[in-house]
Amino acid sequence: MNSSEIQIAAIQMVSTPVPQENLETAARLIKAAADAGAQVAVLPEYFCLMGLKDTDKIQAQEKAGVGPIQEALSSLAKEHAIYLFAGTIPLQASENNKVLNTSLVFSPTGEQIGRYDKIHLFGFETSTERYAEAETIEAGSQPGVIDLNIDGGHWRFGLSICYDLRFPELYRSIGPVDCHIIPAAFTYTTGKDHWEILLRARAIENQCYVLASAQGGQHLNQRRTWGDSMLIDPWGTVLAHLPEGEGFISGILSKDRLNEVRSKLPALKHRKLE
Repeated sequence: MNSSEIQIAAIQMVSTPVPQENLETAARLIKAAADAGAQVAVLPEYFCLMGLKDTDKIQAQEKAGVGPIQEALSSLAKEHAIYLFAGTIPLQASENNKVLNTSLVFSPTGEQIGRYDKIHLFGFETSTERYAEAETIEAGSQPGVIDLNIDGGHWRFGLSICYDLRFPELYRSIGPVDCHIIPAAFTYTTGKDHWEILLRARAIENQCYVLASAQGGQHLNQRRTWGDSMLIDPWGTVLAHLPEGEGFISGILSKDRLNEVRSKLPALKHRKLE
């Protein structure tokens, strides 16, 4: 593989209310992805905890830079010499009764080199389901982007999380990237109708790869997540996906493919409104 290509993997989980169990599952799947050649691995939203109640994440919160979850993630990135986009973990917020839902990025040396706090907080209610993230999560305010040098090639990644996917203005504000990384825990109800459509739209309109790492199955808290972790190319073609259950998908990001799509249809250069 040359500097114009990298191999990237999305890990799919069905997380439990026990952080240590989830860390062990994540470690096993990260190893499998790295052994298969992945240079970059992505964990899903809430990979470390799918609590029995929403407030469980408050009890599991860590201070930025300190705590067993962050230490484990750093060790895993270093052990397998990969860039690890670590799904989301609950970090301490300014309000005592809330947490930040934060995506951290670790380098192959184990250093934390990137961070994004989820901006858009999910709210959804029917006669049988209710989700109100704003009750336990403090919203972030800054879009996320990170530049990485991988095997001599420069790669720019956009950072977003789950419900962010519904807000295209966020992706426009980030600007051109090679790949958007989207850890998620989409509900089954919304995922079956909107997940693939939204992911492919973000890839097509931003002419970049999209890698989405999802929760995918029936959890002990009775929540059912949609799954379908996906790698999509800049033309909107689905290159790999995993419908449900734990596992991982992987594929190649190619600068040549990015350049081909953007030169053939230079839509990003044709924009009129900023």
